[in-house]
Amino acid sequence: MKQFFKFMFASMLGFFISCLVLLFIFFIIIAALVSSSDKEVVIPEKSVLLISLAEPLYERSTQNPFAGLPFEGSQYMKGLGLNDVIADIRKAEKDPKIIGILLDMSTVQSGLATVEAIRFALTEFKKSGKFIVSYADYYTQLSYYLASVSDKIFLNPQGLLDWKGLDARLLFFKGSLEKLNIDMQIVRHGKYKSAVEPLVNDRMSAENREQTTEFVQSFWKHMSSQVSLARKIEVAELNRLADELTCNGAAEALANRMVDSLVYRDGLHAWLRKKLAIGENDKINTVGLRKYIDVKPAEKKEFTKDKIAVVWASGDINTGEGSEESIGSDRISRAIRKARTDKNVKAIVLRVNSPGGMHIASEVIWREVQLAVKDKPVVASFGDYAASGGYYIACAANKIVAEPTTITGSIGVFGVIPNVQKMMNQKLGITIDEVMTNQNSDYIPVYKPLSDFQRAVLTKDIERIYDIFLTRVAEGRKMQRDEVDSIAQGRVWTGLTAKELGLVDETGGLDKALALAAELAEITNYRILSLPEQKDPFSELVEYLSGDQQEETAIRKALGPLYPTYRDLQNLQHMQGIQARLPFSFSLN
Repeated sequence: MKQFFKFMFASMLGFFISCLVLLFIFFIIIAALVSSSDKEVVIPEKSVLLISLAEPLYERSTQNPFAGLPFEGSQYMKGLGLNDVIADIRKAEKDPKIIGILLDMSTVQSGLATVEAIRFALTEFKKSGKFIVSYADYYTQLSYYLASVSDKIFLNPQGLLDWKGLDARLLFFKGSLEKLNIDMQIVRHGKYKSAVEPLVNDRMSAENREQTTEFVQSFWKHMSSQVSLARKIEVAELNRLADELTCNGAAEALANRMVDSLVYRDGLHAWLRKKLAIGENDKINTVGLRKYIDVKPAEKKEFTKDKIAVVWASGDINTGEGSEESIGSDRISRAIRKARTDKNVKAIVLRVNSPGGMHIASEVIWREVQLAVKDKPVVASFGDYAASGGYYIACAANKIVAEPTTITGSIGVFGVIPNVQKMMNQKLGITIDEVMTNQNSDYIPVYKPLSDFQRAVLTKDIERIYDIFLTRVAEGRKMQRDEVDSIAQGRVWTGLTAKELGLVDETGGLDKALALAAELAEITNYRILSLPEQKDPFSELVEYLSGDQQEETAIRKALGPLYPTYRDLQNLQHMQGIQARLPFSFSLN
């Protein structure tokens, strides 16, 4: 009995101490939140806005009051959003305290269309007469493309510059699946619907190679033409430099006018001090993107009740709630419905950055967009991707705006059913027996092959859904079904080509979509309502401390540029039902 009470009191003491520690941490966080919310951010005169995109860039920033607090990974809880990057650049343009922008371009973790949006904002910033300068120890092609808008491009004297042309790499898993004795049973519509190819082929089909070649060449043509305009170098010369890998070394990059000067960091600082007209020992005042978000704009807008709702839909499309990085049909539909029924919301912008996903989830969101169009203008804005299901949910909008380098289209559907019978029998020694009440109670099986009848039923469903997809696009875009079918078949298009085909109305970013929405709603002064509503700071903290987000953060940090491949494999595991998804996952180098 004495031993029992000893352990009981020890446990109670441990629990009590743990509660005190948690309570102490909680009060530290609350104090930090109050302090940060009350403190007005003031920046000094002659400041430089520092733009670094080394962390993954998301579609929109979320509440991140925990950055800098004393627990591991707090600064990585949520990434910076494209929306705030663009807003910071726009604000800096009119801020008399901001003299110019410094681009720290050693790495950029975002897609080409996202970079395109930032590059356009920087181009507009230059009209203010303020300078933009970039520096890197090593420029990737993507970071150099962004940096090319600069007035001056500096490179470390021993640095490198990647300029070689684009290379789209696709991963194929056929060999691995064969070694595991897993048979992938495929049903699809669309000769270009190649999402299944990595599972059944060891190389690209002729159709897949055709479409991949087309959009990669389109991307390169656009990038090289923009660099040509910015750097005053002929496109033919840029292609020669890429073919001959002439600019890899710093000296060669300088000799071929790809950069303006080779300096170490102290040389950059000397240039900045001269530009800012300060002493050689004076501090250079720089302000980062995160901090500058909290700086109040120099210009105050006149108050108005009129709003444009921006509904953010980013990630794979599935049923349920989803998250900031995935599209849940319940959550996004609810957000569109809220915007539709709000009398003060005069227009809706549906911001889509998605490779697609479940057909039924896409249909649920499409329905809400269709209902919204009856009440007020709806404009879709496309990010890096708006393909297959991502296009499906937007096709009912009044207008569609895409970046020239957006990947869109992919109007097609498919079903993938793995047959693991041989793996279970031959690799694991496991056999399965069953009892069924009806002839097809096992539909759809993964532990044995589909019967001919079951394959026929699945094929019929695929064809029916493809027919619905064509109808949705034809009605939304006011095109003939045969016309849509001729450019569908699961084929991927760039935003630029999609505009020529009638799948997109305008090329541009979110600003262009907002301006178009305001024009359709016949308003000039409006506020932005961002939907779905984000979690409050306390919920963010609870979610982070629960462990799942910490694990995801650690994986993202450890894998770096390999993280997208990891996510692709995770998504493959969670595919359910018939899919309207981008034909393949690829990396662009």
